[in-house]
Amino acid sequence: SRFETCWPALMKDSHGVIIIFNPDLPSHLKEIEMWYSCFVQQQPLLDNQCLLVAHHKPGSAGDTENLSLAYPLNKLKLIHSNLEDDPEDVRMEFMKYFRSIITFINESREREEMSIIS
Repeated sequence: SRFETCWPALMKDSHGVIIIFNPDLPSHLKEIEMWYSCFVQQQPLLDNQCLLVAHHKPGSAGDTENLSLAYPLNKLKLIHSNLEDDPEDVRMEFMKYFRSIITFINESREREEMSIIS
């Protein structure tokens, strides 16, 4: 991708990664493996710092039940978004995710401070 030169700047000091994809496009299912590898595994971030969002376009018969992702993507938190049906659900999931990232950052900071003190 022509933006690959920017990736290190994007990744620097990041605490979380949200990968949004269209589950109706087979090419996206291959691409999210590459995004996960570059932005999560190589950083390295923990899997719970990553959120997958399967975004269903309006009018697409989004099959939310049978989207089975291969390992290691199947270990990640996956939410389905369809802004026609349930924008509130998606908002709540994002809030939960952001809260978990903030908790993670605070705990990491406390561990660092304790290691400096001791």
